[in-house]
Amino acid sequence: MKETILRTEGLTHHYSIGDRKITILDSVSLSVKSGEFVVISGSSGSGKTTLLTLLSGLDKPSKGEIWLAGQEISRLSENALTPIRNDLIGFVFQAFHLIPSLNALENIMFPAELKKDRLAKPKAEELLERVGLWERRSSMPQQLSGGEKQRVAICRALINNPRLVFADEPTGNLDSENSFSIINLLSALREEHDTTLLMASHSSEVAQSATRILKLHDGRLTGEHTGLS
Repeated sequence: MKETILRTEGLTHHYSIGDRKITILDSVSLSVKSGEFVVISGSSGSGKTTLLTLLSGLDKPSKGEIWLAGQEISRLSENALTPIRNDLIGFVFQAFHLIPSLNALENIMFPAELKKDRLAKPKAEELLERVGLWERRSSMPQQLSGGEKQRVAICRALINNPRLVFADEPTGNLDSENSFSIINLLSALREEHDTTLLMASHSSEVAQSATRILKLHDGRLTGEHTGLS
């Protein structure tokens, strides 16, 4: 039986505009086991991105608890959260978020260098070769295509061998061919690195690759079913 790596209880997030309270997430409780590929499915505005930012410790909930690898993280200070994020979590964004002043290899090395990992360069080189971008290692982000940028971003997310990778609409800015390639790559790397993958996507094609799909609608989990993976 796989261990539970991520769990939430009554996760709620809202903000106020004057006297009006806007609820983005409403009492979301979920559980993810180690090694799963879980897709959070839902239309734009359903709360998918907010859910991922809370689960990864990038923001704090208004109410509820988040347990990551057995530790309750929703009430930790930023100083306490930073090493947890760097050690346990990788994040792949829709908009890539590569550092424009660093080349492809340097972008991938960056999280490992923050940990003062002396093997940062060979690890990054190995990942670049794995995703077929060795010849582009010295290219700057502005010289890369969208698909190439996302492959670099995936390598960067994996450089510290995280236990859990969050991906927020990672194919949202890509054409169908590149989208298919990126999902296949993420699925393969998940198995190779024994990583848990939690992805937000509105695409039914993406959801077909998951082991489990959670349906989010207007900030509430409204359904769950097993994927085809």
